[in-house]
Amino acid sequence: MSGPRIVVVGGGLAGIAAALCCVDAGASVTLLERRPRLGGATWSFARRGLWYDNGQHVFLRCCTAYQAFLARIGAEDGVRLQDRLAVPVVAPGGRRAWLRRHRLPAPLHLAPSLAGYRHLPPGWRLRAAAGALALRGVDPDDPGADAVTFADWLTAHGQNGATIEAVWDLIGRPTLNVTAAEASLAQAAMVFRTGLLGDPAAADIGWARVPLSQLHAAPAARALTRAGAEIRCGAAVEAVERGSHGGPAVRLGPGRAGESGGIEVIAADGVVVATPPPVAAGLLPPGTLPGPVERLGTSPIVNVTVVYDRRVTDLPLAAGIGTPVQWVFDRTEPAGLRRGQCLGVSLSAADAYIGRRPADLVALFTAALAALFPAAGRARVEDAVVTREPAATFRCRPGTRALRPGARTGLPGVTLAGAWTATGWPATMEGAVRSGLTAAEAILCPSAPAAPFDPATPALVGGPAPRGAG
Repeated sequence: MSGPRIVVVGGGLAGIAAALCCVDAGASVTLLERRPRLGGATWSFARRGLWYDNGQHVFLRCCTAYQAFLARIGAEDGVRLQDRLAVPVVAPGGRRAWLRRHRLPAPLHLAPSLAGYRHLPPGWRLRAAAGALALRGVDPDDPGADAVTFADWLTAHGQNGATIEAVWDLIGRPTLNVTAAEASLAQAAMVFRTGLLGDPAAADIGWARVPLSQLHAAPAARALTRAGAEIRCGAAVEAVERGSHGGPAVRLGPGRAGESGGIEVIAADGVVVATPPPVAAGLLPPGTLPGPVERLGTSPIVNVTVVYDRRVTDLPLAAGIGTPVQWVFDRTEPAGLRRGQCLGVSLSAADAYIGRRPADLVALFTAALAALFPAAGRARVEDAVVTREPAATFRCRPGTRALRPGARTGLPGVTLAGAWTATGWPATMEGAVRSGLTAAEAILCPSAPAAPFDPATPALVGGPAPRGAG
């Protein structure tokens, strides 16, 4: 290719999206990933003939950039997207209530479901509805909204602890990866306004039908290779710096420069650094980042996957209330299980669980699943796996917005990507893809303002529009 030479550091969703955007624009692209695989925080592993993901990753219908990304790499058939939002909320003993969308304009599309929500007394349901209407008036871009917690705002608007648990944390915790007591009001308002209080179809839930490595890593590698990009896994990047040619350069450590084993320096016209915050801070020269990104903090996620000898529930997914189980997904299909059932429990804001022994977590959650689904108590557990991501996301607390940097850095020709950058979204797959597109556009169009990715222009990642997107 005769276009500019772009190096992308990091092979997660943000880096892949940036690399695809650049190569589709005619650039010569090299993607460097220190791991032996692509996919970043979304990956899979095999155990005893079954596939397990490192965590349960979901998306919503409003995640237009992520769906366009799947279409670009030819992986859209690997996901399932609800025709209509329907979430069973299950309490011990199997008692269910449903959160569904109905054929009404927003925000009335949720009103019938909330009116019949059995996990709250009628008066509290009305207060929850009033809180939702009030939340529509919160501007996520207001710095004042990023100075207070979501729980403080909810309490001031008549929401008690039981309502926060049964409604607000039920939805906010898995998307923000913190509870309302710690979450920034601004970011919570963005989540609820975008997902639940605007377009009625926005919150329809999607998830993978195949292992995440088959959904992201393998198709992305094929798409990048077909487009002419170079992929180098196992590449130990040591620094991103100003090169002798006047533009940016990437310095790799020993072992990546051929048989000599020396230091390799790749000169480039542009570099996208798509790594976690502490890695980016370590790669770039001091003072290059606009602020102390380490103050973003981290929040963990823990997953407990249980394999039963028989089916124990007919639900593809469920949220839990009055139980340690936050969300549970039927993972039988992506695991490749042909007999029995595989359930995955996803625990966000998992500070209370991240340090516990796997055996203790398995005992706790097999008992909790049996309390939610009585058939699970009669089934035999054939295997159980615990996965942990101690630094799964940044910590979405008040003041976070000011700490999230934009795409451009203090080093000309170098941009940042990652779900932790200033996408406006929480740390999600959607935010990661958007950040990669914004970072690529800032390099490809250096004279243009580095505005966040506009979902109305999915051509940035090429390919057809995602099927089922609304």
